[in-house]
Amino acid sequence: QVQLVESGGGSVQAGGSLRLSCVVSGYSYVSHCMGWFRQASGKDREGVAALDSDGGTSYADSVKGRFTISQDNAKNTLYLQMNSLKPEDTAMYYCAADLALRCTGDYVLSSANTLDYYSKGTLVTVSS
Repeated sequence: QVQLVESGGGSVQAGGSLRLSCVVSGYSYVSHCMGWFRQASGKDREGVAALDSDGGTSYADSVKGRFTISQDNAKNTLYLQMNSLKPEDTAMYYCAADLALRCTGDYVLSSANTLDYYSKGTLVTVSS
């Protein structure tokens, strides 16, 4: 059974940094169709960062230049480095993976609820 387990959430002051990790287990093929999503209180889940099937990256406009998505295939781990954090980045963060062999970054970012697997979420709180 496929499982995604993330870690690294916590509380930080504005301007600080956090790195989220997501370990994928349960299947031998590590999909490049992966992404990070977040859901703030009272809002819908939204795409934050994505890896497409060519290894390219895509980001929501709100995090461009501040967040970086990366993957370590040897460790079956997806990362989200978050710098220059703002109070509006406060949310539950989820990693997700899709078994599709081909995908675009825009497709992943727009798939807040339709990819094959999602993690349970980790809370990130940014105080001003």
